[in-house]
Amino acid sequence: MKLASARLIASDIKKMVGFYEMVTGQSAEWLAPVFGEIVTPSATLAIGSAETVALFREGSAEPSADRSVVIEFQVDDVDAEFVRLRGGVELLYRTLIF
Repeated sequence: MKLASARLIASDIKKMVGFYEMVTGQSAEWLAPVFGEIVTPSATLAIGSAETVALFREGSAEPSADRSVVIEFQVDDVDAEFVRLRGGVELLYRTLIF
C-alpha cells in the first residue's frame, strides 16, 4: 500500500493553499478550482474546499472543526526556517531530535 496524500478541508482554500505554499516554498498544482495539491518528494498535501466533502460522504469532514491533524516538516536548518517563517505563522513549534 502506498499513501497517496493527506487531505485538509478548507473554508478558504486560496488562503490555506497560499499558507502551505509559503511554508513549503513550493507552488500548488490546481487540479480544479476547489482542489489543489502541494507535491513534495516525500509526501503530497492535498487541500480541498468544503464543497469537495460531498465527494466522500456529506458531513464526513468540516473545515476548521477538527484538531486531530499534525503535519510535520523535516528541514536541514531549523533555525533558518524559524527566521524565514516567523512573520507568516502565528505558532511555530521547534522540535529538537537528538
